[in-house]
Amino acid sequence: MVDERRMRKLAFASIASTVLEWFDFLVYSTAAALVFGPLFFPTLGGVQGTLASFATLAVGFVARPLGGVLAGHVGDRYGRKVPLVGSMLLMGVATFVVGLLPTYDTAGMWAPVLLVVARIVQGLGVGAQWGGAAMLLVEHAPVAKRGFYGSLVNTGTILGAVLGNGFFLVLTALVPADAFEAWGWRIPFLSGLLLVVVGIYVQLKIEESPVFTELRHASSAAAQRAGVRKAPVGQAIRLYWRQILQAIAAFFVVNGTFYIFISGILDYGTKTLGLDRTPMLLVVMLAGLTQVVTIPVFGALSDRLGRKRIYLTGAVAMAVAGFPMFWLIDTGSLLWLGVALVIGFTIHASMFGCQTAMYAEMFPADVRLSGASLGFQVASVLAGGLAPMITTALVAASGGSWAVSLYIIAMAVVTFAGVSTIRERFQRDLYAVSSERADGAA
Repeated sequence: MVDERRMRKLAFASIASTVLEWFDFLVYSTAAALVFGPLFFPTLGGVQGTLASFATLAVGFVARPLGGVLAGHVGDRYGRKVPLVGSMLLMGVATFVVGLLPTYDTAGMWAPVLLVVARIVQGLGVGAQWGGAAMLLVEHAPVAKRGFYGSLVNTGTILGAVLGNGFFLVLTALVPADAFEAWGWRIPFLSGLLLVVVGIYVQLKIEESPVFTELRHASSAAAQRAGVRKAPVGQAIRLYWRQILQAIAAFFVVNGTFYIFISGILDYGTKTLGLDRTPMLLVVMLAGLTQVVTIPVFGALSDRLGRKRIYLTGAVAMAVAGFPMFWLIDTGSLLWLGVALVIGFTIHASMFGCQTAMYAEMFPADVRLSGASLGFQVASVLAGGLAPMITTALVAASGGSWAVSLYIIAMAVVTFAGVSTIRERFQRDLYAVSSERADGAA
């Protein structure tokens, strides 16, 4: 019998850690679109400065798989809490440091170098965080509500993004443009130390996953058969490489379109369509806020219908919406921009809502965090990290949005192809280990 009070406490801690972790990671996305170009790359200017700014954004994504590998190894051997707490400490400190960095006018080339270093540390932190939070929550959840509880981790990601945009919205509304570029942009980054406080709370108050606890307390012989003493990342890659590739493909259009919606469209709307920055931030924030409802709804729906059917429907819907969304955005109307983003975010939520449970059900207990983290974080580099930069480059090269629509369709095809090969493991036993090979590695 699952203790609902314990689940509520765990859900709150998981959401809070994810909100703050992704707030820290994603305020960088907003700052990259709005101010980092002129502040850290003033000698480039224009599109080149924006591309350089987005390139530093992408650097954080490149570091995420390494963070995922480290978290997977530690989490599968020593528990799900360890990488979660460690990731929050890394992210909190790195984000705080970004808020203190000198700009190019003060430090010259050292300014962008230090920015890149801080972004790499951020990438390590966020790469380690998702797997720990997601698997800790899913492995505690009752079978009939696994999709719903798993979706709450991803809901925390959205809340972090919305709060990041909201913070910048308030700042741009209250702080004059010159003051914002001089010091106002630093304020959201200085709040990064809040993650340290949450990390201490999680370490002291949250119980370890019951799935991992059972593995840890198994006999020595059973532990050896379960692979607990082997390198979990190597075990995951050797036995479950197909599932890792499937997980990468599944996240492709989800992650890519997310960063197009929250960062690429900000740049496109302000620089190509000539829309004001503050209203754009407000529209993106309000549209993204709808996912606080839609992600848990689709997560709960997957508990009834299974993960694969919903995921495939979402991939098809995103491909179909690729052109219509930008037709609405290209009207230059904030109202139609909002409608387009709500459509996009809702389709995105249909996949993101059931993704955590689907990932957990794809891998056995002793390599679950390693396999899920690798799939999630490698896709974040190939899709999300490059999406704003690719969007900017496509618009510059084509002179319009049609190339971005084709880009979305291509990512949707990758996701559909990958998910269609996944074997539905709806409501599988999460205690199974790799040595049992009950469902095979294919």
